[in-house]
Amino acid sequence: MSDRTPIEELRKKRAEGQLGGGEQRIQAQHERGKLTARERLELLLDKGSFRETDAFVTHRTQDFGLDQQKYLGDSVVTGWGTIDGRLVYVFSQDFTVFGGSLGEVHAQKIVKIMDMALKNGAPVIGLNDSGGARIQEGVVSLGGYADIFLRNTLASGVVPQISVVMGPCAGGAVYSPAITDFIFMVKKSSYMFITGPEVVKTVTHEDVSFEDLGGAQVHADTSGLCHVAADSEAEALTMLRELFSYLPQNNMEDPPRRSTSDDPLRREEALDTIIPDDPSKPYDIKDVIRLVVDEGRFFEIHKDYAANIVCGFAHLDGRPVGIVANQPAVLAGALDIDSSKKAGRFVRFCDAFNFPIITFVDVPGFLPGVDQEHGGVISSGAKLLYAYCEATVPKLTVITRKAYGGAYDVMSSKHIRADFNAAWPGAEIAVMGPDGAVNIIFRKELAEADDPVKRKDELVAEYRQKFANPYIAAAHGYIDDVIEPSETRPRLINALEMLENKRDSNPPKKHGNIPL
Repeated sequence: MSDRTPIEELRKKRAEGQLGGGEQRIQAQHERGKLTARERLELLLDKGSFRETDAFVTHRTQDFGLDQQKYLGDSVVTGWGTIDGRLVYVFSQDFTVFGGSLGEVHAQKIVKIMDMALKNGAPVIGLNDSGGARIQEGVVSLGGYADIFLRNTLASGVVPQISVVMGPCAGGAVYSPAITDFIFMVKKSSYMFITGPEVVKTVTHEDVSFEDLGGAQVHADTSGLCHVAADSEAEALTMLRELFSYLPQNNMEDPPRRSTSDDPLRREEALDTIIPDDPSKPYDIKDVIRLVVDEGRFFEIHKDYAANIVCGFAHLDGRPVGIVANQPAVLAGALDIDSSKKAGRFVRFCDAFNFPIITFVDVPGFLPGVDQEHGGVISSGAKLLYAYCEATVPKLTVITRKAYGGAYDVMSSKHIRADFNAAWPGAEIAVMGPDGAVNIIFRKELAEADDPVKRKDELVAEYRQKFANPYIAAAHGYIDDVIEPSETRPRLINALEMLENKRDSNPPKKHGNIPL
């Protein structure tokens, strides 16, 4: 019988649980350049705020010698804490215990935390570092994954869900992060794939490394699965805290406002000359965004994926907003398959969690090509269109230069319930660009002209003067105002104030059928 008092026994068990798989495995984790599950939580959460749950849970498996290997808390650390004083529920997989593999009690711990988050209306953050399903537990571990997937789905659009992949994430394990709102990854140390390089080589005879198959950079710029790729675990957790500062606790709250010293009436004269005189010359839309938002701070999402459209969060007079903007510096800002999916999902997140959506438009249309058509650009473009149409939050649109064809309609036009639509005086709003329009409208005249090139230049100039301006759209009420570029910031802030009590809704239904 132990000579220790009950309090001493409790302290001993707590100390044992803190060591996870033991000192040697903790050292091995550090040698791989990775933090432990608990160290990650210490960096993520406010100091001293973490409260652990199920610290004394152990697995129940008797087979394969596992009955001789039991660790307090099993292979995941769960609980709650605060970020900047705001409640958040967390789980952090512990690679030092069975490689972070998911078994029955591991899943039950995560499910308990997710259920608490849903009941109490607070975000869930998962730190993933796992070898996958615990093979020794068989179908029970697969059932555990499905239990988590169901909670991810039920919580979607109710509380923010963020995944940080800080090690391997393979097979069925990838689907939980994929359902969540944002995925952070760490370059050179985190991977996501359905099947690993060895299986790929066996089945398809392709020889590929872990990094090239499912590394952070691949998912950040090619698949689009990763929203933020960080250089280190510490940077990933710091960036997560920054993102969290924009998010509301749940879908019934507005995103948190913050104080700012940036003048809401500030005009930015540099915007008056930011658009090149040559309509085909690019400029960086991020320069426009930074000149308009508070303190020039812009938290970009999906920075390396589908760079022809820009998405992210910022503040306007302290109000958090979601920003979507065509990027003329990449593919002339044309919409394509990837950019439509990227922006569509971002718009839906903003609508779910009450972010006003600011859209900067400079779009020549949808990207042409056989690959785009065969790849489904129509259904992808429809995703973005559906997202904007469905959104009931305040929607503000500024056309900076071009808005051509169907892309004009898609990019938060007045016709799909945008609340405030403005255009800069040099904006061109038309079915297509002057050059293409002249080729079609005056095809016969150009064919018969003595000097087709000269005549075309004249017709293009006439078309541009007559149609390639914002005033025809303004005359129809499709544009609420034509504004000086320098007054964009105060006008947007004023519109946000006007829309502060906006109420809008969609027809009653179980859910729509977005073109997935």
